[in-house]
Amino acid sequence: MSKIEGSNDNRASAASEGKFPPVFLPGATIGILGSGQLGQMSAMAAKSLGYKVAVYDESPGGPACSSADLVFTAPFDDLAELARFAAAVDLVTVEFENIPVGALEFLEVKVPVRPSATVVRTCQDRVLEKEFLSGNGFPVVPFRVITSAAELASGLSALNAPSILKTAALGYDGKGQISLTPGDDAEDAWVRLGAPRAVLEQRIAFASEVSVICARTPRGETRCFPVQTNVHHGGILDVTSVPAEVEPAVADKAQAITSAIAGKLGVVGLITAEFFVLPASENGGGLIVNELAPRPHNSGHHSMETTVTSQFAQHIRAVCGLPLGPVELRSPGVMINLLGDLWQGGEPDWELLLREPRLFLHLYGKCDPKAGRKMGHFTLLGETPDSIRRRALELRDQMIRS
Repeated sequence: MSKIEGSNDNRASAASEGKFPPVFLPGATIGILGSGQLGQMSAMAAKSLGYKVAVYDESPGGPACSSADLVFTAPFDDLAELARFAAAVDLVTVEFENIPVGALEFLEVKVPVRPSATVVRTCQDRVLEKEFLSGNGFPVVPFRVITSAAELASGLSALNAPSILKTAALGYDGKGQISLTPGDDAEDAWVRLGAPRAVLEQRIAFASEVSVICARTPRGETRCFPVQTNVHHGGILDVTSVPAEVEPAVADKAQAITSAIAGKLGVVGLITAEFFVLPASENGGGLIVNELAPRPHNSGHHSMETTVTSQFAQHIRAVCGLPLGPVELRSPGVMINLLGDLWQGGEPDWELLLREPRLFLHLYGKCDPKAGRKMGHFTLLGETPDSIRRRALELRDQMIRS
């Protein structure tokens, strides 16, 4: 096992991190919890740096399995199999944050888990996430924690504005959310949500949505990727453009907030902060933190072509304790998600895309193209985000028509 002994930074988030060396050199084995496309691209980045990869997931045959040296398929509460997994790897990371915290706590006694169970617990629970952000002075929308229909009725009255009721756990891509207005039937909404805990957030008018991906090492070094603009449809990320079309002062502030969040949480690896950008007339065009994700992020896929170091290579560098790579923009770019809806009329016209100069197509190898399922993406490079976005959307429309 390729390790460098040394004392860990006292800001490391996991209580047990001090028992483990902070740096793991190429040749070590990285364990990835989850076998989706984020794990796939992280595994590919790890392999290119000379690491071995072991993937653990409940579901067999995920995209990451094709890039792994070892694959473990078992429930996340199978302690015997988790112990086998821990014995086969030098450190563990995650590709999505809905890993049961008990599995992470079990593993981090045996090997470094980066990010830690504490970080993942905070980011996988909207209540804990909102309380962490507001408690540490980070800007968030007005919200209320809801555990009953009576509390929902009280919260709707207190906010007295259009709101969104979100499940505390297991909500992603727009799932587990109900839009509400003052006077709506709280009892009916609470039954429809079907969750024991939730967050009621005031809906705000915003000018745009942006996100920042920040890497942090065990020693506390941080580095933020360029700010990117995101457009969602139906709660699912549709288009990401980089650089973000915001004022430089707003971009600088978004990066500073994300870096501060990474330090306060004690993240080791990547964390993505999604922001609402307020209209310029409101609060000087300020920022509101919407959500956090302690892992590589869909909005950063373009970095494989647009920045000097991709988010996936940076994630591997960070969790292994290596020097972080440069993240300067090599070219403006636009990333388009390819959902299973594109397959409804048959196999999409890949030749149409591949004939386009400066377009990079990534398909994840998923077999069942369900509506709303992320099957792949493409990134188009060019001169300005606006012109690239127009051409990228035109290409996708042509794929649909054909």
